[in-house]
Amino acid sequence: MHKLYFKKVMMKKAIFLDRDGVLNETIIIEKKITSPLTLDELKVFPDAKETLISFKECGYLLIMVTNQPDIARNTNTKKNVQEINNFLKNYLKIDDTFVCYHDDKDFCNCRKPKPGMLIEASKKHNIDLPKSFIIGDRWRDVETGKNAKCKTIFIDFKYQEKLKSKPDYTITNIAEAENIIKKFGK
Repeated sequence: MHKLYFKKVMMKKAIFLDRDGVLNETIIIEKKITSPLTLDELKVFPDAKETLISFKECGYLLIMVTNQPDIARNTNTKKNVQEINNFLKNYLKIDDTFVCYHDDKDFCNCRKPKPGMLIEASKKHNIDLPKSFIIGDRWRDVETGKNAKCKTIFIDFKYQEKLKSKPDYTITNIAEAENIIKKFGK
């Protein structure tokens, strides 16, 4: 008689990071929030690297999740977006990157506020979504987290857009998230 032994797979926890407004500065033109189009326009927040190191020390995977509709709108190239993403991934030691290149009219499952990128990441990396966080600066990030059952941290830059629901935490820069993350420890 054979006994079957099941190895318990430990699920991981992650911090999902929006790109523009969380890791790097957004560009605001005529009160409209836009992304840097090239690596030359990219300005990484000074406290991002140190803060992300702290998140890793708390046992979190770091996953960048970003909407980049400029590709669908033909106002930027995939090459430029990938160059920015690769730089951020290497410089900030991000574990993985998920990108939605669609616009709202494409009705895809990956464009935030839909949770598709988080669900895909959870399958790929065995992530426990309710034990994970999403950090973002727009209503779409908060809604994505809520839709995926993650805890939500909203960086409030006082943009002229309204949130659709209340985030779990509100901060003014990514460094302030460190205290929140440390409460949940390893």
